[in-house]
Amino acid sequence: MTTIDSASAPRAAQPTGDAAVRRRRGYGGLWAAVPRELGYLLLGFPIAIVGFVVLVTLFSTGVSLLVVVVGLAIVVAALYTARGFGLVELVRLAWAGRPEIRRPNWDAAAPAGDGPWRAFFAPFVDGHYWLYLLHGMIVAPIVALFSWTVTVVWLAVGLGGVTYWFWAMFIPVDGREFWPHEWVLDRIWPGGAAAVDVEPLVGESIAQFLLGAVFLLTLPFVTAGLTWMHDQIARGMLGAWRSEALQRQVQQLAASRGAAVQAEDAALRRLERDIHDGPQQRLVRLQMDLAAIERKLEADPDAARSLLGEAREQARDTLDELRALSRGFAPPLLQDRGLASALESLAGRSPVPVILELDLPADAVLPAAIERNAYFIAAELLTNAAKHSSASAIRLRLSTRDTGASGHWLDLWVTDNGHGGATAMPGHGLAGLDERVRGLGGVLVLDSPAGGPTVIGAHFPYVPAASVGA
Repeated sequence: MTTIDSASAPRAAQPTGDAAVRRRRGYGGLWAAVPRELGYLLLGFPIAIVGFVVLVTLFSTGVSLLVVVVGLAIVVAALYTARGFGLVELVRLAWAGRPEIRRPNWDAAAPAGDGPWRAFFAPFVDGHYWLYLLHGMIVAPIVALFSWTVTVVWLAVGLGGVTYWFWAMFIPVDGREFWPHEWVLDRIWPGGAAAVDVEPLVGESIAQFLLGAVFLLTLPFVTAGLTWMHDQIARGMLGAWRSEALQRQVQQLAASRGAAVQAEDAALRRLERDIHDGPQQRLVRLQMDLAAIERKLEADPDAARSLLGEAREQARDTLDELRALSRGFAPPLLQDRGLASALESLAGRSPVPVILELDLPADAVLPAAIERNAYFIAAELLTNAAKHSSASAIRLRLSTRDTGASGHWLDLWVTDNGHGGATAMPGHGLAGLDERVRGLGGVLVLDSPAGGPTVIGAHFPYVPAASVGA
């Protein structure tokens, strides 16, 4: 067994994207996001106009034909088209570097199996469709026109100002008496224009350059602010509602609780079957041997001695089987010294060499339930790899990560170089492990192509025990 500490283990990937760039680089990060934001803002108005024309045409036509059946179909088509334009807006915002907006659950109004008519009328009772239609017909054109105008004007003034000194040479100035820079200078400093002895064209070029520089230097703030405005509107109108998130969380908790109950029931039934088929049968045999020894102890001491040797073998085999079964429970080492020490002991007992990689912070405090289940799953995976994969080496890696909004996670990876082909078939070991992991709100990942290698990852969400106590 080889143990690799956290210093040599690979680190989790750091957050990427324009938001992370802004945090790391400040003003330079704002400029790095300008090309995407400009592309988003300049394309926004043409796309909004196309959406406005298409949606108004479809919806007005459908409403005018509601007296016939075809009108309903056209209104439904308008709602689905509005959904399409709304999803395009969400994709564009993500491309512009904005954080992902969680999309509505479109199947909530018409679950699968409810019939074609329920699916047909689902958009009428789903408020998201009407919000998407309102966004595409009214909100998007107005907001896109405003942001597009500001962006074009800001960009034109900036670029035109810093290049005025070049293209102004091609504009006739004969007989020109009004110069904007002189007018502004006279308003700020009466008589200042006459006091400054500079050629009007030179003065105008300097003023235009300064004005253009100011507009260009503030361009990142303008594009970021306008993109943020679109993002907030999309979150309010095109994103999923909080009630949907709560409903989804309740469903996930119910599914996790059901999976945990099923996994526990399956584990108890398997333990009962293993005890009945193994130690119980051996204990019955041992009882019969002891009774025979008792009968022959005085009449036939040699036969009794032979039976005593067989009884000793039965007792040793029973003890070995009980030890094997007890590996499915938390060993004292896990409770006394923690998960890392228990996994080191588990890897040391494996018949196949195990490379153990531990990336646990020194101050990591894992809940007892997470440690117990992680140990059980690691023991099962190592046993399966040793029995069924024909592997010559196994890698066991344990690490934690803090994902911020989604909380803390414990990651357990078991990789072997066996022949592969492992599947989570219902009623088999991996399916039971999947139910156990889902019962804790986690995810089991399986990648085992034919020919190997087999990679299995169990990921558990958890709240640090110190946080729970606080």
